[in-house]
Amino acid sequence: MAARSSKTPDVSGILVIDKPQGVTSHDVVAAVRGALHMRRVGHAGTLDPMATGVLVVGFGYATRLLNYIVGADKTYEATIRLGQRTTTDDADGDILPWGSDVSQSVATADDAATVSVDESTEIDDEPADDEPTQDEVTARLHALTRETVERTIAEHFLGRIEQVPSTFSAIKIHGQRAYDLAREGKDVELEARPITIHDFTILDYDVTASNSSVLPPRDGAVTPTGVTEGGLAPFTERNTPHLDLTVRVTCSSGTYIRALARDLGRALGVGGHLTRLRRTRVGSFDVTATTVVTAHTENRTFTNRDGETITRAKAILDVPETAVSGETGDVDRRTALLTRMIDMPAAARLTMPCLDITGEEARELRFGRRIGHTVKEPTAAIAGDDLAAIVERANSHQSKPTVVFPAASAGE
Repeated sequence: MAARSSKTPDVSGILVIDKPQGVTSHDVVAAVRGALHMRRVGHAGTLDPMATGVLVVGFGYATRLLNYIVGADKTYEATIRLGQRTTTDDADGDILPWGSDVSQSVATADDAATVSVDESTEIDDEPADDEPTQDEVTARLHALTRETVERTIAEHFLGRIEQVPSTFSAIKIHGQRAYDLAREGKDVELEARPITIHDFTILDYDVTASNSSVLPPRDGAVTPTGVTEGGLAPFTERNTPHLDLTVRVTCSSGTYIRALARDLGRALGVGGHLTRLRRTRVGSFDVTATTVVTAHTENRTFTNRDGETITRAKAILDVPETAVSGETGDVDRRTALLTRMIDMPAAARLTMPCLDITGEEARELRFGRRIGHTVKEPTAAIAGDDLAAIVERANSHQSKPTVVFPAASAGE
């Protein structure tokens, strides 16, 4: 089937994908492009390959809504491993040894920066002169209690705080991604940025891990004699005492949960990194909604330009087999996927305040003219089931369009 023109999409909307582990957000976007035969597809907020959960994907004219969705608060469920640090602040990095000159310092909870809603203080990121040994970290770890961890969270990691993103992040420095510079061995210095933590709750406190000297490998990740494909440290290096916390975090856009794990471990004096991350909500888009599209991964092997054989994971969208028929299944697969679509007006109502307007006002907005309504923030102007525009305040009695949608964007 020939690709449909991205200049005149016949349908526009939002899909909420439950991203599987092992693929990038771009891989999921590519899967949606292929399934819908459309080029105009994007997403609202990257998830690392290790992470799973809500990835909001827009196609057609709905890509214009993504800039508003990306700024919404988000909720995550995660596992933080205390007692171990890694080069990337997550399980894909190499374990950093204790008692050596490494770039990540550890302060005690008493020395950590105090942060509140009204006052923000950056946690010190300078190397410590008296970095603890493994035995000292183990002793601190065994002395920890759930109450101590919860008190540290309440005192230092709720409200408005300053966070230094992980070195291995997608933030651009002079046009280059931070993770590319870090992989090249270059020094990466990122400035602290303000974020807001609305909720940071411990759901499970795994005391057995800290009392055991044996850490079983993660499923499919580590073997006693090998190193994972993602570059994880050998089994023995991950065999040190540790404590796993299962947490739920609700936070502002731009928060790095990996950095939160790193900083909590530092504040407790034992180090920490992220071993699991699942995004359960982006704004009003929730992973439990009936419209969510699940996906899985399949390994695909190909030969690159240098003649090398490469195997990598590919994202495959889950469409019920009963919905796919015909010789190729392409048309029905596309139709089945579109049954999970959130249309433009509904997506706008889930994203921002809405203003009900008349058909005549919709026409005025599409001509770039102002209408006689007042709004305080970006607002979706909707006439019935027709999303006409996103408007902002023009003056004390009028609003002006900042983003305009064609009348055909309401549906097929």
